Amino acid sequence: MRKSLLASAALGGVLVGGILFNSPDARAILGVGDIVSDPTMATLTQAMQTAITQFISHMETAVTDKLTNIGDLLSDKLTAGFTQTANYAKAQVGAYQQITDASNTAMATYQRDLRNAALRDEHTLSPQACVALNMGQAITVSAGQSWRVRSAIGQYTDRRGEAGPGTPAYAGQGQAAAAITQLHLSRYCSQNEADAGLCTISPARENLDQRASSLMGVPAYAGQDGVNAANDFATNLVQPIVPAASRGDALTSVAGQDAEARRRGYNAKMSLARDVVNDIIASRAESVTLTAEQKQQQADQGLTQTEKSSWLGALELDVNRRAGNVAYAAALQGMPQATLLREVAAELAMGNYIGLANLKVAQQNAALNAALLATATEAERKPTASMPSPQMASQ
Repeated sequence: MRKSLLASAALGGVLVGGILFNSPDARAILGVGDIVSDPTMATLTQAMQTAITQFISHMETAVTDKLTNIGDLLSDKLTAGFTQTANYAKAQVGAYQQITDASNTAMATYQRDLRNAALRDEHTLSPQACVALNMGQAITVSAGQSWRVRSAIGQYTDRRGEAGPGTPAYAGQGQAAAAITQLHLSRYCSQNEADAGLCTISPARENLDQRASSLMGVPAYAGQDGVNAANDFATNLVQPIVPAASRGDALTSVAGQDAEARRRGYNAKMSLARDVVNDIIASRAESVTLTAEQKQQQADQGLTQTEKSSWLGALELDVNRRAGNVAYAAALQGMPQATLLREVAAELAMGNYIGLANLKVAQQNAALNAALLATATEAERKPTASMPSPQMASQ
């Protein structure tokens, strides 16, 4: 059926083409006859139909083959395209994996570097830590040396107050008064005394044994002369004239024994009062060699740089360094967390140290208050009658 339709269409096309293109009339050499009944024409017609049918079959085969080839080509192209797309997808996944691995490696390296930097900061000493350690050692060493100064002064002042052998009061109270007067004239001659011809004045040391600045005017005394001036001021402040010693028959009698009991109470109170002042002197006596940082701190405070200082002087330099030193403040701003925590720990340790020193002072104040209370209580007590001391005789 399909072939018949194609043949009819082809034949119609030939006829239409002849009409359209104004083909000339065919000059038939054969006579006109009935095509159906004419064997020759039937054969010719059959041949034409066969030729057309074969032509159409060839055309169909060619078109089918071409379409088949095109389909195969398209199929191959599509297959290749999908394959390439899949390859691209796999390559993209691999690229993402590499990018992720590289990112993870970079982040791990970064985090490791941060941790290494933190470890370095935690284990690297700050210059300020070294300065604090040096100053702290100077303070503790000077505290030990100050204790020796206080002990040495106390041993002499206690014997003096007790009027022991070798002291001025051992020979009598008049001798004690003469000794303290002679000491003043030899070291601290005033203008009036110089005008009276008693001594030769030294304006820089005039009446230093009477001025509180000799005791607490500076954080560190200037050498032995400064210590002597402070000690002599303390002597005039607490016990300028020592009562005479009880000796011989005056000591062995009953009245002498009673007086000696009261004298021991007097000596104890004087020893306590003098020990408090001796502590002040010892804290300001030169007892430690200063470091370069401490000398620089002296210069920053406008003080004269010295080779040595006292316990109080060294402690004051360290406190002032943390309170107002520009270099320390700048270093504090740039300290990492670990270093800052160590500095806080050093501050706490210094606070504890100062707190311990305050505790010692509080104990001294408590002892002084106890002595004052005892003295006031004793003064308030008035005996109702005076009883003679009994004389003890052997059987």
